[in-house]
Amino acid sequence: MSEIMTDEDRPAALVTGAGAGIGKAIALALAADGWRVFICDADQQAVVAIGARDDGIDAMLCDVSDEAQVRQCVAHVLDATGGRLDLLVNNAGISGMNAPVEDTDAEDFRRTMDVNVNGPFYFLRQAVPAMKAKGRGSIINIASTAALFGYPNRTSYAASKWAIIGLTKTLAMELGPFNIRANAICPGSVEGPRIDGVIRRDAANRGMDESAVRRIYESQVSMRKFVNAEDIARMCVFLASDAAAMVSGQVIAVDGHTESLSVPL
Repeated sequence: MSEIMTDEDRPAALVTGAGAGIGKAIALALAADGWRVFICDADQQAVVAIGARDDGIDAMLCDVSDEAQVRQCVAHVLDATGGRLDLLVNNAGISGMNAPVEDTDAEDFRRTMDVNVNGPFYFLRQAVPAMKAKGRGSIINIASTAALFGYPNRTSYAASKWAIIGLTKTLAMELGPFNIRANAICPGSVEGPRIDGVIRRDAANRGMDESAVRRIYESQVSMRKFVNAEDIARMCVFLASDAAAMVSGQVIAVDGHTESLSVPL
C-alpha cells in the first residue's frame, strides 16, 4: 500500500498475542504497510506499552481461551471500523510442557489446546461473518514446524499445531467461495526469550548443557541458524497483500529449512 488513506479507507487487521515476539513484529509490519492494526494480548503491561506508542496500533487485553473476551475484542474492532475486518492473524499461543507423554500434565495439555486451538476457533466464529458480509478477507494462522514433523517431548504443543494445519485447510475449502483466503505460516525456532526457555527446559530434562542443546537445535536447520520474528512478519504482510490474491490453503514454512525436530541424547 502506498497511497495515503483515512481510517475508513484503510484495511483493518486483528493480530492476536501481539504483545511481544512474532505477533508484535507482525503488527508493526502491517502498520508500516498501511494497515489499521488492532492487537490483543493477555499481558496487561505489554498491551499498555503498545497502546502508548505513536504508530496508531489499537491494543486490547484479551485471554484468547475465554470466548466472552474474544467476542468483546472482535466487537471492539468491528465497532471501530464500521464492520470491517479484512485480516485476522491467529498468532496467540503457548509452548506447553517439555516432557515425555507419560509425564505431560493433563491440565497442561488442556490449557495448551484452549489457547492454541480453541482461541483461533473463537476468533473465527466472530470474524468470519464480518468477512462474509464484505465479500472478502484473509486469515493467517501461525502454526509451527512442529506441525510438519512432530516434536518429541512436546506432546501438547505439537498436537495443537497439527490441529491448526487441519483447521487452515478446512477454512480454505469452506470460505474460498466467499472470497476469503486462509493460510498457515510455520515458523521454525525464532530467536528470542521463548526459544531460550524451551532450550533451557529441554537441557534440564536431559541433563545437558544449554549451549549443547542449542547447537543441536541449530544443526537441524539447513541454514544452521534460527529465524527472526521479522522474517515471519514479512511473510505475513505478503500473504495479506493483493500479490497473494490466489494463495489459499497453503502451509508455508519460514524456518531456514528444518530437517528434523528429533533431539538426540
